[in-house]
Amino acid sequence: MLRYRITSIPASRKKRFVLLKWLVEKFECDRDYSEKEINSLLKQHHEDCATIRREFIGYRLMKRDRDVYRRLPETEWLSEVSNFN
Repeated sequence: MLRYRITSIPASRKKRFVLLKWLVEKFECDRDYSEKEINSLLKQHHEDCATIRREFIGYRLMKRDRDVYRRLPETEWLSEVSNFN
């Protein structure tokens, strides 16, 4: 399995959103993940998994409740239009 490493998290919000969408698609929609599971997958791509987890929540790609994470359906994600104006 080929794994891509992210060298840096883009400063541009549009580019960051594209990267986050690519990463969140690695998680199943109807499944709960522990923080440890999230970190394990994210660390395969970038060392700063805490920042990426926060970005997932901020862009509404995932939700968190008592250290349990769940990927949200695309219909609940912030749209590029509302997020980047």
